[in-house]
Amino acid sequence: MKSSFLMVSMIAAAAGVAVTMGDREAIEDKFKSAQNHSQARAEPTARLKQSELAFDQPAVDMQTVADRIQANAPASVLPDAPSAIRTEGDTPAAVAQAAPQPSTPPAAAPPKVDESALRYFASRGDKARLQAEISRLQALYPNWVPPADPLAIPQNSDKQLEAMWQLYSEGRYAELHKAIADRQTAEAGWQPPSDLLDRLAIAEARARLVNASDLKQYATVVDIGAETPSLLTCSDIDVLWRIAEAFIRTDRAARGQDAYVYILKNCTNPPERLATVQKAAALLPYQPMQDILALEKTDGGGGREFDGIRTDLARRFVAMGNDDPKLTVAPNYLTDVETVAQSQGLPSDALLLGWYYLRRQDYGDAEKWFRIAHDKGDSASASQGFALVLIAEGKPQEAETIMYKWRAVSKDATATYLAATANLMALQPLPTLGEDVLGRIATEVMAQKYTPTAQQFGWYARSLNQPQTAARWFETALRWKPDDEPSAYGLAITRDQLNDKQGVAEIQRLWAGRSERIARLGEVKPRAPAALPSPEQTSPQTAAPPSKSLAVPPARADLGVTSGESSPAPTGYSSPKKQASTGQRGARRPRDCSTTISAERLAPAEALSRGWCLMDLNRPMEAIAAFEIALNTPAGKAREDAAYGQSLAYLRAGLTNNAAVAATQAPLSRPRAAELQVAILANRALSAFAAKRYQETLVYLDQRAQLQQERVDLMVLRGYCYLNLKMYDDAERIFTAVAATGNKDGNRGLTDLRLTLHPDHSQ
Repeated sequence: MKSSFLMVSMIAAAAGVAVTMGDREAIEDKFKSAQNHSQARAEPTARLKQSELAFDQPAVDMQTVADRIQANAPASVLPDAPSAIRTEGDTPAAVAQAAPQPSTPPAAAPPKVDESALRYFASRGDKARLQAEISRLQALYPNWVPPADPLAIPQNSDKQLEAMWQLYSEGRYAELHKAIADRQTAEAGWQPPSDLLDRLAIAEARARLVNASDLKQYATVVDIGAETPSLLTCSDIDVLWRIAEAFIRTDRAARGQDAYVYILKNCTNPPERLATVQKAAALLPYQPMQDILALEKTDGGGGREFDGIRTDLARRFVAMGNDDPKLTVAPNYLTDVETVAQSQGLPSDALLLGWYYLRRQDYGDAEKWFRIAHDKGDSASASQGFALVLIAEGKPQEAETIMYKWRAVSKDATATYLAATANLMALQPLPTLGEDVLGRIATEVMAQKYTPTAQQFGWYARSLNQPQTAARWFETALRWKPDDEPSAYGLAITRDQLNDKQGVAEIQRLWAGRSERIARLGEVKPRAPAALPSPEQTSPQTAAPPSKSLAVPPARADLGVTSGESSPAPTGYSSPKKQASTGQRGARRPRDCSTTISAERLAPAEALSRGWCLMDLNRPMEAIAAFEIALNTPAGKAREDAAYGQSLAYLRAGLTNNAAVAATQAPLSRPRAAELQVAILANRALSAFAAKRYQETLVYLDQRAQLQQERVDLMVLRGYCYLNLKMYDDAERIFTAVAATGNKDGNRGLTDLRLTLHPDHSQ
């Protein structure tokens, strides 16, 4: 049985389809030895090593033997499997010397051919197996002539043997072993045909190989393939695919590539060749795939055999380029994907192209395809890619708007959103941002403890001449990242602007030897307000993960600037400042809360006291954190005080919507609820006016007027709303009433009204 294994391997190798082992010269010597002893049946089979399984073609000097064998084989039959026949330590000379040297049999002696399998397959009408068996016998016995009509071969006269072949064909190998053993027991000296035993051994080896492959035991797959070279044939393409994958999964991609190349050079079934390319593309890198595709054949109709999967291959290769920015994908693949993206309109194709061009900093093409993907089907990936392009192109405001919806779906999405916020706050000239945008940015920055944007909030507030708010943001940034020099410098010049000499000195002490500009601050006094530092000093230009937070994270807070304070007012109008009562304290204030500690370390009662103390020091962001801890107390007066205090802190910080939410955290007394509602409506009116939403401003003012008599400054605001809405009679009535109180804003309003109605009389 084993000798027949070796003979099959040697003759198949001579036929030009062998799997070679080691270097080509050694294999050629081995094949020459096999050619000289083609009828030898007694040579023992060598155990193969994993590293010896390969898929090279035999050398040209074996062509004579290959021609002789193929001349006798049916044209439609594929050559038998490649085989490996050299073990480690074997040399061609040693193998040739060890091989038996039988004398040449007489020419007239016909070969003794075991035709039992042939008869069985013929009796069953199994043409495929019958043809494969004829091919195998021709390879083993070159002088054997197959019957003219194989289907006319009479059935085996041995009914028991017939039953054994039946068990084999049905894959009932355990029952076949038992049947053989039972007959050998019953009939002394009976031996099954060697062909049956060979086939049984191969079938069982195949079953083990498939099982190992399914269990992802790839080293075992290679072992079995090396030990059973008869499995590696075009007639069982699935085994070749599994061997190729096993090589690749065990970090021998070149050997896996050899297997796919072997299939395309020797196997002719079109669907199997197509599937081979698909399987290879799923496992091999870009360049090896180009070598494999070079083996493509024409289909006889003017096309090529892999045209049906050309687009899918192009998509895969472009995706490989997305993963590796150093990989240059051939232009024809990009063209294929662009063509199908335009014709089919799938967002996924546009995304592939967008990411490919973005990875190569081709922002024009990247924006084109990301915009298409975003418009056809908004998704996290489309928005993230689109936002990154917009950031690179200096359009962070659009990037922030697009990315806000997807900011929390992944760490990358969060980093992209935060990068957009930092770049947005660093724009020059300053962008006009509504309270809703400022609020949501600040909320996310506080939640993620993102230093770059916190720092930019500081510069933003300085540009609006709000140094106290700027200082709080710089302090926040430094709590999260103590070594952030731009934030330290911003805090230093802001404290200098506030004439806080002691605070400046403390920063200079902490940064001694680390920042020359901080050290020289007292020598050259900066202009007030100081100019923004350059973008490279203060703002990240690409997405980066959030900075690691310190052990003392501040809770929710927002920029202490509203659109009403930062937007230009109508001529002659001074925007009224928001007012919010600090209310009655629900707890006794501590003596000193100037030092920074974590509110999370405090008991609710202590946190409540600290919150009111921080409000007295005009540090609302820290007060928000303290009141948040105080809200952990059970329902009662203390919880009401915490909700009331947090709402006031949010109002002072300019986060009106958050103030409204905080007011709902606990039942409030009627006076407190009314006070907060009045303040919230006033702030919303200011924000709506700054956004030029004059009708909305009047709605808020009317709602507030139902709760409290309208202040003079808000009457002025109402008058300018009427003026902008061209409700001139109402505007005149309001400005006249304000002027009657002696307020100069009323007279200015009347002047603006006259100029609007009679611009020619401006002189």
